Amino acid sequence: MLKINDKLTVPLDDIEWQAIRAQGAGGQNVNKVSSAIHLRFDINASSLPDWAKHKLLDLKDKRITKEGVIVIKAQQFRKQDKNYDDALKRLATLIRDATVIVKARRATRPSRNSVRNRLESKTRHANLKATRGKVGRDD
Repeated sequence: MLKINDKLTVPLDDIEWQAIRAQGAGGQNVNKVSSAIHLRFDINASSLPDWAKHKLLDLKDKRITKEGVIVIKAQQFRKQDKNYDDALKRLATLIRDATVIVKARRATRPSRNSVRNRLESKTRHANLKATRGKVGRDD
């Protein structure tokens, strides 16, 4: 089970992964060893609750295809198991960030004292500017 948060977990059976050859530097080893991980997670076929599926599908993320499949390619490390752990961690982070319930903002009013202080400050600043004037010549 992949633990997303205290209330949400994803069975590892819902996650499809494949070992592929990594790109980039690595010398001759990169041509022989499949150390990168290509992880696929079908949102619609998963065991996530419907509200979580809708939130994930509404995301504007380049890792989510039109069919509703999350595709993550992990190739940062040279070891396959580290890349697998990294891909799972990135999937959990994506799901966790998408399913955070945003607390509704309640409008508040400024306190009477803060309004009074703001107006006094404005008055002081206006009086300071009023005392400034053009310097005239007495000829």
